[in-house]
Amino acid sequence: MLTLTGTSFSCCDGISRRNFLQIGSPVLGLGLADVLRGRAIAEATTTAKGSGKSLIVFWTHGGMSQQDTYDMKPEAPAEYRGMYQPIATSANGITVSERFARQAKVMHHISQVRSVHHENGIHAPSAHWMATGRFGPTLARNAAQHPSFGSVISRSLGARNSHMPPYVAIPKAEAFGYQGAVYLGKAYNPFEVGADPNSKDFKVANLSMPKGLELKSVENRRKLLRKFDTLRRDVDNSGVLEGLDAFKTQALEMVTGDAVRTAFDLSSEDDKLRDRYGRHQYGQSALLARRLVEAGSTCVTINTGYWDHHNDIEPGLETHLPPLDAAIAALVEDLHERGMLNDVMIYCAGEFGRTPLMNGHAGRDHWSNCFTVMLAGGGIKGGQIVGASEKWGGGVKERLTVPLDIYATIFQQLGIPLETHYEDASGRPVSIVGEGSPIRELL
Repeated sequence: MLTLTGTSFSCCDGISRRNFLQIGSPVLGLGLADVLRGRAIAEATTTAKGSGKSLIVFWTHGGMSQQDTYDMKPEAPAEYRGMYQPIATSANGITVSERFARQAKVMHHISQVRSVHHENGIHAPSAHWMATGRFGPTLARNAAQHPSFGSVISRSLGARNSHMPPYVAIPKAEAFGYQGAVYLGKAYNPFEVGADPNSKDFKVANLSMPKGLELKSVENRRKLLRKFDTLRRDVDNSGVLEGLDAFKTQALEMVTGDAVRTAFDLSSEDDKLRDRYGRHQYGQSALLARRLVEAGSTCVTINTGYWDHHNDIEPGLETHLPPLDAAIAALVEDLHERGMLNDVMIYCAGEFGRTPLMNGHAGRDHWSNCFTVMLAGGGIKGGQIVGASEKWGGGVKERLTVPLDIYATIFQQLGIPLETHYEDASGRPVSIVGEGSPIRELL
């Protein structure tokens, strides 16, 4: 970080003049310059043009029970089938949990993959597997080994609008730290909203002016930086400083301009639509995600709280299922009504599912042998069931699907060439899909 040295004193809000003059000062969100710089590098080195589609993810951190939601087993003994009843949906022959009553009405737009499998039942390694498509850390080695699918999307496609962050996490990155970019570079980490969109005073700290700081002050700072860097360019022939000017200018525009702030402004939405999504974190996050992809972001991940229900699963699910149902159903409806559903893919998953057999504490434990993920929109066929679990849900009965198959499907729909490779930290080219292949039944 470059600093203009000089007299240091504090303003009334505690921001020192010296800190204010730091190039890339966090108080102005100028760390965004790093994101923009990385985006420019990506645009210069990738051949992916993309399909113009976007992705919205509902991440069920901790693992959602497939048997109480999408893949119910009503004929199984009580200790397997759980406490909910299946209900019919708008897709012929498909049933879901009674707690997914709103999704049931739009199930003709939604498809399920009921045969997802990987080989780990511990949170962190499983989160890495589902967030990146590959096994990575163990409990003894926690560092991420591969970039998340969101970071791959960000690196490959960037944003559809240069003012928007390409990859956003609401309210923050989760998945035990595995939603980041790793060897792709920090520029492709998610932009974290950092606040609950349902809160009364919701605002994005990274896009907000510090208290007591006015736009005029920022414009004066912009002029000062421009003059200073002009002097430095006179003795620099590499062109690097000129490039840095452009990134800082774009970062300032994100902080002070209207485009990004407008995209994050939920207050401009009709109250009836906000009610339809639900006045809770899930619903308002989904509405915000729609606004962000509409404005040009390419991947938005909504982290939906912790689903690790080893004990008393029913009260835990009663907290999570109704708001998740409202958020997903309203998003599908809203995108369809706006003519956007074909251009926005929706994906719901966690690191694994839950055990078919209820434990002695009225809960379900970790289960990666066979679980369900949901996909909709983005050109995906609706009303489909891919694969099947065994009679009582213990393992895959047909069409075993691994995480890289899911991401091959998503990347293909977004227009990312499946032969894309990126170099890891050692310089070795790594395929973005490995042995994975698109799920043909959904395309």
